Amino acid sequence: MTSDMVVSRPRQYSSAIAPQHAFQKEHASAASPQVQEAFHPSNGGAAVGYHSAKYTPMEWHSNNYAIIQQAASDSAAAERIQRLSKSICKKTEADAQNRQSEGTRHLGGRLQEIHLLKSELQGHIEKLLAETDLLLLLKTRLEKALDATEIPYGIATDNFTCRERRLGPELVKDAVEDELLKEIDLIRNIQALLKRTINQVVCQIKINREAKMTLELDWSDKCHAYGIDDQCGRYSIMSRNTQHHPSSATMQDQVSEPTSWLKFSQDNLTRAAQEEHTTMDLRVLVERLLQDTTEDLRLQCAAVDQAFNQRCSDLAEAKTLLELQLSQILDQIGAQERNIVALQQAILDKDAPQRVAQSRLCLRSHRPNMELCRDDPQLSLVEEVGQLDAMLSSLQQQLAEARGSLAHLEESRTALEKAIACKTHSLLVDKDKCMPHRRRYPTVVTLSGY
Repeated sequence: MTSDMVVSRPRQYSSAIAPQHAFQKEHASAASPQVQEAFHPSNGGAAVGYHSAKYTPMEWHSNNYAIIQQAASDSAAAERIQRLSKSICKKTEADAQNRQSEGTRHLGGRLQEIHLLKSELQGHIEKLLAETDLLLLLKTRLEKALDATEIPYGIATDNFTCRERRLGPELVKDAVEDELLKEIDLIRNIQALLKRTINQVVCQIKINREAKMTLELDWSDKCHAYGIDDQCGRYSIMSRNTQHHPSSATMQDQVSEPTSWLKFSQDNLTRAAQEEHTTMDLRVLVERLLQDTTEDLRLQCAAVDQAFNQRCSDLAEAKTLLELQLSQILDQIGAQERNIVALQQAILDKDAPQRVAQSRLCLRSHRPNMELCRDDPQLSLVEEVGQLDAMLSSLQQQLAEARGSLAHLEESRTALEKAIACKTHSLLVDKDKCMPHRRRYPTVVTLSGY
């Protein structure tokens, strides 16, 4: 066997070197190219015999050098990684704390915004509630005022109906009737106006309640959001009730923006403010309406009462004049009756002288022959009879005139008595029935709805 013969390396040696070789392969990328060349063992071609598979001293030194270099490199890399890790840990911890502080600060600012809006919402809710309560009181007053107008309407219509029962010529369209018709029309118009106002107040109350409900819903949502953000602001690294929510950072669908969020509340507040101003204006209008209607009713009532007083005064005066005239007519009737009796007696008194004169003439007409003379006695008797006939004719005519006058006086008395009876009945209707009924007219406080 020659010295140039090549044999393979024993397995027991190669297995002892293999782990080191594997370690070198793992760190080959970190070693220099010169080290990599020096690391490869000899193929044993120059060795002679069985012992030619051993490493050379150069390889041994190279291997040691590579191990030392690799260890130093790994140590330096580890130190660098440690320094970088410490720096990153400090930075991330500081960033996390800053982020958490910033998040807490933003949550605090958000809590202030929510608190301000919640306070404004609560203030407007209270204002709307107060305005609605005042409107409810005004609605009650309007309803009471509307009910109170039924009494004046009943009084006016009853007065008008009663005065329709006046007798004869007393059924006249006077100032009282004109004022009563005005009062009836005024009450009807006021009732229609009060009904329209009540409907308007009811509609405004409904609108106020809807606006209040909208504010309450917004206020409730903000209270809920305030509680959530307040709880979020209290979370810290020491909190035990925190846990991982990997999908929580995903933006939810249909979320609002800060501008839309603020605009929503501002729109609600603007609408509430508008309804508050509308309610205040409506309250002022209703107060003025109640005051004006009450004043109009009382003024018209005073006008009707004044017309009644004037009419009763005119009736009393006319009745007094009629009674005075009736008294004079009665006196005239008595005097005329006595005059008729006197005339009748005068006519009876002329009967005897007439019979005497006519008897004388009749008897003297029987004188014989030449004794039938138209002497002075005859002429005197003829004249006497003529005078007596003229006297009787005059007395008869005067008696007829006296009886005619008495008949006219009786007619006048009847007319006066009827007129006095009509005036008395009219006074009974106006003064004893209508005017006492008008004392039940509601007061200003009642007509105002209190």
